[in-house]
Amino acid sequence: MKRGVYAGSFDPVTNGHLWMINKAVDLFDELIVAVGYNPDKHYTFCADERAAMLRETTRQYTNLRVESFENQFLVDYAQSVGANYIVRGIRTASDYEFERTMRYVNSDLHPDITTIFLLPPREFAEVSSTMVKGLVGPKGWEAVIRQYVPGPVHEKLLQLSPRKPR
Repeated sequence: MKRGVYAGSFDPVTNGHLWMINKAVDLFDELIVAVGYNPDKHYTFCADERAAMLRETTRQYTNLRVESFENQFLVDYAQSVGANYIVRGIRTASDYEFERTMRYVNSDLHPDITTIFLLPPREFAEVSSTMVKGLVGPKGWEAVIRQYVPGPVHEKLLQLSPRKPR
């Protein structure tokens, strides 16, 4: 069985993440979307909320499951769930430099796990969770971020916003 892991913080899930998932589910018999925890990041949503948003926006995929992990290298997590592949997205040159280094480190740790890089199309290349969260607040933000996140995530952001519509 070809099993892949696509991991990230998904805080929040963006349409760019969904593009990656849509491509990755076609590559594998099973795709695990793993919500990770990075102690250096400040999260808007807890891991359970991030996983719930992922489940809601990916429920159409029968070969996908959403899990969480922390305090573990991604490649070790991949091995623990029997994955043969790690899926990573590359949007920029700096992403490439970072991901290339991680691919080599992962290979040192588990040479049997292959890293696959996907390059999103132009309309998603600049979309990140950090960018989306940075747009929340100023007048009209609700309409602006709608194009970058799936409906359920948009609704969740509206609920959290101090400037949510009345």
